[in-house]
Amino acid sequence: MAASPSPVRVVSRRTVTPSPPAWPRELIPLTPWDLSMLDGDYISKGLLFASPPFPTAAGHLDHLHASLADALAVYYPVAGRLSTAHHHNNGDGSVVGCSVSVDCNGQGAEILHAIADGVSVADILPPPGAAAGDVPRVVRDFFPLDSAANYDGHELPLLAVQVTELVDGVFLGFAYNHALSDGTACWGFMNAWAEIARLRLVAPQGAPPPRHTKSPVLDRWSLDGGAAAPVVLPYADLAALVHRTPPPELRERMLHFSAESLATLKDRARRELLDAGDEGAATAVTTFQALSSLLWRCVTRARRLPSAATTACGFPINNRHRLRPPLPAEYFGNCVNAISTEAVGAAALQANGHGWAAAAVGRAVAAHTDAAIRAHVAAWVAEPAVSVLRPAADGGKNGGVVVASSPRFDVYGCDFGWGKPLAVRTGRANKFDGNVWLFPGREGGGSVEVEVALAPEHMAAFEEVDELWAAVSPAAGTMDR
Repeated sequence: MAASPSPVRVVSRRTVTPSPPAWPRELIPLTPWDLSMLDGDYISKGLLFASPPFPTAAGHLDHLHASLADALAVYYPVAGRLSTAHHHNNGDGSVVGCSVSVDCNGQGAEILHAIADGVSVADILPPPGAAAGDVPRVVRDFFPLDSAANYDGHELPLLAVQVTELVDGVFLGFAYNHALSDGTACWGFMNAWAEIARLRLVAPQGAPPPRHTKSPVLDRWSLDGGAAAPVVLPYADLAALVHRTPPPELRERMLHFSAESLATLKDRARRELLDAGDEGAATAVTTFQALSSLLWRCVTRARRLPSAATTACGFPINNRHRLRPPLPAEYFGNCVNAISTEAVGAAALQANGHGWAAAAVGRAVAAHTDAAIRAHVAAWVAEPAVSVLRPAADGGKNGGVVVASSPRFDVYGCDFGWGKPLAVRTGRANKFDGNVWLFPGREGGGSVEVEVALAPEHMAAFEEVDELWAAVSPAAGTMDR
């Protein structure tokens, strides 16, 4: 059956360049962490808002344009493009490798204006107070650069924003090049843009453009502690390494976990470990371990894997505070590794209980020390790989679950001057069967919103897992805010 035509239409595009004064024209070399993202998709996230208090759409578009230009003056690499330099053999002049940098050339970001005919805020959100709800398919059309790989940042903007007008609200979807930075730095940029936008609304007429209170740290980290030098990759043509596959058919579902339900979940994991005599693991259980292990167990159960199959839970982990010396929170770039639990039998994961699974996640986190980070970087330099994010299109047959994003990202701090977002959603980028994203709950206080992406047949079984529904909780209403 042919898909219904989308109600979303793009009506205009604007290029946004940094505000004066002039920014430094420099090349910032990509680190191994950055380079490993080249084959992945752009970060694709979006925020749902009530209608802005401007008389016309042009008013809030002008406001977003002006404030983004001010933000780009501080985060000027975001306005650049990727640039590849080829390295040659001194003997015969043949290409022996290449290196990639961010060229801070100020070409700019892009803002698209779109209209979603007949789509309202209520069409996007679950009913008020619901514990769960499917993400409607129309949300997929709220994001720009839908099929772009990070490598495409050589020609495409490193940031594109689509502002989609709804009947009674606005959806701000963005595509942000993951080779430029990780989610921590990406949301730091978004928070800075939002802060500047708020300040512009209250600044006196004729006042200079407001500046964000915290500047990014643009110096890239290096293994030896010195100035970061270009990493020469042993390839003549990086474009040939980019894999482009159509997105799989998935269902996405939002789940809500209150702070109280998460505390209960953590206590349950601790009690099980104490009963098993593992006091050390019980004491170390965190909310992340408790929640990620629950989702790992429930997805694995829904897949009905063969008894001999194995499964693992993977997740990106922030290196900033784990390095010695640590990097500042404002470090702008990728500073993450993808780590995983050991592979375990699918049957053992179910039989051994929630606490056992939480301890497996905890062991993976505890092992990720400064020494482990440095060993990983050294191994990558010896054998580079630019395909960390691109999943195999296997419909979850590998049995894995990947828990991404973080409740520590201040997504609801992105108030552009007319109130905090009503919800956060993801686009189709880097999405496959078994993806899970964690976001803070809108009501705060330690609550968490979870988006789960599964093949339709797996989602149908996932919805029947009693262990899941014993932990989810009704969300605070948003329609009346």
